[in-house]
Amino acid sequence: MKHPGPLVTLLAGLALGLFLLSLNATTGTKSASSYQEEAPAATASPSATPSPAPSASKPSPSPTPSRTAQPNADYAGRTDDNSSAIAVSLRDGKAIAYFCDGHDKESWLKGAVKDDGTMKLTGKQGAELNGTLQDGRRIRGTVDLGGQRYGFTADKAVKPSGLYRATATVRGAKVDGGWIVLPGGDQVGILKRDDKPSPAPEIDPSTGVVTIDGEQLTARPVTP
Repeated sequence: MKHPGPLVTLLAGLALGLFLLSLNATTGTKSASSYQEEAPAATASPSATPSPAPSASKPSPSPTPSRTAQPNADYAGRTDDNSSAIAVSLRDGKAIAYFCDGHDKESWLKGAVKDDGTMKLTGKQGAELNGTLQDGRRIRGTVDLGGQRYGFTADKAVKPSGLYRATATVRGAKVDGGWIVLPGGDQVGILKRDDKPSPAPEIDPSTGVVTIDGEQLTARPVTP
C-alpha cells in the first residue's frame, strides 16, 4: 500500500488553512487573542450634599404680664363712725374723692390708682386718703383730715348714686356745692357761698337740678 507523498500532504494543509481563513472572514468571529472585554464605565456617584446644621432656636421671651386695669366705676359710703360720707370716682387709673360731713367739714382729694388697686389721694391742708379697691366691689381705707383719721367703706355705686358738683355765681356770690348720693337715696352735701360752708339743699338725682337762693343750677357727676 502506498502512502500519500509530501506534496499531497502539503497541498491538503494549504487547502484547509484557506478554508478556515475564508470562514473567519464571513462570520466576523474574533480570535481569542484579539478579543478584549470592555469593562463597564464607572458610574459617578452623586456627591452627598451635607445637610445644614440645625440652627439653635432662640428661646422665645416670656410674655410680659399684662397690666390689670382697674374698672371705671363710682363708689360711695360712710365713715366707720357714721359722722361723714365719702365718694370716690375712678377713671382710667385716676381717682377723685369727696369727703363731707354735711355741715362744715369737707375735702376734695385726687391721685392715681395703682395696678394692685391701692391709692393715695391728697387734698388741701394736708388732707389724705389711703384706700384699697377690693375685687372692684368696694373701697376700704382711711381719710386723714383736720388732725383726725376716719376709717370708711365705700361700696360700688349705681346711678344715680355717686358724686356731684355745681359751681356758679348766684346773686353776686360765688357758689360751690358738693353732693354725695348714697345707695338708698340719702344725700350728704355742703354748699359754700364765698367760701362759707352750710348744709347743701338736695338735688334731684335724676336730673341734678338744685335750687339755690331762688335760682336753679345743675349739679353734674364728677369724674377725674
